[in-house]
Amino acid sequence: MAYIPVDWRNSLRKECRRRRHSERTAETYIHCIEKFFAYNNKTIDKASKKDVKEYLTQLSEKGLSGSTLNVNHMALRFLFQEVLNKKIRIDIKYSKTPKRLPEYLTKEEVKRLLGKITNWKHKLMIEMLYGSGIRVSELINMKIKDLVLNEGYGYVRNGKGGKDRIIVLPRIVTEKIKNLKEIEGLEEEDYLFISNRKKKYSVRSIQQIIKKAARKAGIKKRVHPHTMRHSYATHLIERNHGINEVQALLGHKSPETTMIYIHGNKGRMINIKSPLEE
Repeated sequence: MAYIPVDWRNSLRKECRRRRHSERTAETYIHCIEKFFAYNNKTIDKASKKDVKEYLTQLSEKGLSGSTLNVNHMALRFLFQEVLNKKIRIDIKYSKTPKRLPEYLTKEEVKRLLGKITNWKHKLMIEMLYGSGIRVSELINMKIKDLVLNEGYGYVRNGKGGKDRIIVLPRIVTEKIKNLKEIEGLEEEDYLFISNRKKKYSVRSIQQIIKKAARKAGIKKRVHPHTMRHSYATHLIERNHGINEVQALLGHKSPETTMIYIHGNKGRMINIKSPLEE
C-alpha cells in the first residue's frame, strides 16, 4: 500500500532535503502539485496515474512550453514515486525544450554594470558572481572557511546536486574579501556576506542590486544574477579556455551542458584565469 502522509508538503520538503535538492526546487514542486489537485479536485489518496496524464495533456493543449510541462511532470513523479511510494510508473515522454543560447553581457556591459554599483559590498558580491561563475544561491551560502584567499581559490560546498567543487578567485576579489573580513570581524564559521541585520543576504536582494545597476548602465538586456554566470562562462570560452575546465568550474554534470557557451568559438585546454582579471 502507498504511504499517505498527514502533511504531504512537509513530507515532500523533507524528501527534497534528503536528496540534496534546493528549497527552491521543493517550493516549485509544491506549487505544481497544488495546481494539479486543484484541477482534478481529488484527495491525495484518490489521485491516479490516469489523472496525471489527463492533467499534463491539458497543460500541453494550453500551449505551455516544454520546460513548464517537464517541471510539472517531474513534480508529480516525485510526489507519487518518492514521497508516496506508489507503485505506479508514469511513462510520459518528456517534452522537448528548444535549445536557446543563454543571454550574456559583453565585457564592456559588465564593466558598465559594475561601475554603477556604489555600495562597495554590493559591488563585491556581483564581482564574485561574475569573477568566479558561482550561482547566486552558492554566493549567499558561502562561508569564510570555504575560501583559501592567499592561494586564490575556494570551494562551493553542497552545490547543485549536492556536490562540492573548486572555484577560482580573481586577485581583485581576494583582496577585497580580506578587507571585508577585517572591517566586519568575520570568523571562519560566518557567512561571507552578511547584511546590516547580521543575516545572510536573500536571493531577491542580489536580484534587485543587479537589476538596478543594469538599468542605470542603460543595458537593455534582461539581466539577473545567472546572467553573470552565463557571462563568466562565455568570456572564458571566448579566451580559448577548454570545455573540460569550464565544465568543472561551473559544476556541470556533463560537457554537453557547457557546450552551449561556445557561441561559435573553439575551446582549447590552457590554464584557467578569471575574466575579471582584465
